Amino acid sequence: MPNGKAKDRFLKPLVADYEELLGRFQQTESVRFEEFTAIWRNMGFSSVFYGSLAGNEMREFCHLTLTMAFNYFLPPYSFQIRVGGLYLLYGLYHTQLASPKEKIRIALKDWEQIQKFYQDSVNSQHYDAVYIIRKLIAENAVLYTAMPQMLTFRVKKKPQHHKVCEEFRDRPERVKDLISTDMLQEVANIQGHHERLKASVLERSSIAVTQQDLPARLHSCVLEFLHWQDRHENHGDADHLVYAEEKAQQVESSNRAQLLASIKTKSYGCLAEASKSRRHRQVEMDTSISGTGYIKEAPKYHKSRAPSLKARTNKNLCGEGDEQKIQYWLLSAAEEDKTALKRQKRKHSFRW
Repeated sequence: MPNGKAKDRFLKPLVADYEELLGRFQQTESVRFEEFTAIWRNMGFSSVFYGSLAGNEMREFCHLTLTMAFNYFLPPYSFQIRVGGLYLLYGLYHTQLASPKEKIRIALKDWEQIQKFYQDSVNSQHYDAVYIIRKLIAENAVLYTAMPQMLTFRVKKKPQHHKVCEEFRDRPERVKDLISTDMLQEVANIQGHHERLKASVLERSSIAVTQQDLPARLHSCVLEFLHWQDRHENHGDADHLVYAEEKAQQVESSNRAQLLASIKTKSYGCLAEASKSRRHRQVEMDTSISGTGYIKEAPKYHKSRAPSLKARTNKNLCGEGDEQKIQYWLLSAAEEDKTALKRQKRKHSFRW
């Protein structure tokens, strides 16, 4: 695929065009191939391959188009969007300009989802989708691989992540899948067997452990939930805007309250401990005056220094209070030798 800036330059316009095409197909509320081809021709989607690319660049671009389109053929998208993704793959494969044609990569982890989609299409009698799947397989347009992307040796590539479009996401149908027609039939059979056993054991069975119309009640609950889900989707955009506005107001109020609380804490909080170099300037609280926090400055403290070497020498040699001057250059001379107290002058000056 194109690397670096070229890849980003192709990727964003492709995703925008795909979402525009599938969005129009979603508005038709149909899964017919005829509806999709009408939108394809109206948008002129075949011209996506027209450009100045040639050779290996065109092949890389075709590979990128098929890879990005294949993401819309997989969950979590709805059934209609997945059908549109299948039609999109079919159209891109037959209109690409690479020779030989670039194939559609299908990884092993995605094959189970494709088989389930094919079976659902057969059960729902959506034969257009069934025909397209069989057509692609018959034309050998599918390349079965172990990994979704091609792996290269000692090449660092940025992993490609597909951002799911929330408008195309399939709504959750866990309740519908849980309470299916087969399950309701099984519940009805178990309840009938229970009633027969109770009638054979007790002559007058006045004890009612289960409800008589349990399958019908479950079916009505499922229908009510589906109707509520449809109404909620129709009004979902307005509700989402109201909720977002209320959430923004709550966040703004919360931020303002936190700011005021932090200001009060700094103003009325306890005094912070001063550093070691400024502890002589600390103040202390005196609450004995009028019950208020009267602040007075603590007495200054001067640190005493150790006596210098000169002071210690004077003290050791002369004693305290003795101001006798000592010739430091001749401390060992005798007091009787008067000539020793005088320095001898040099006869000759030093010459370089």
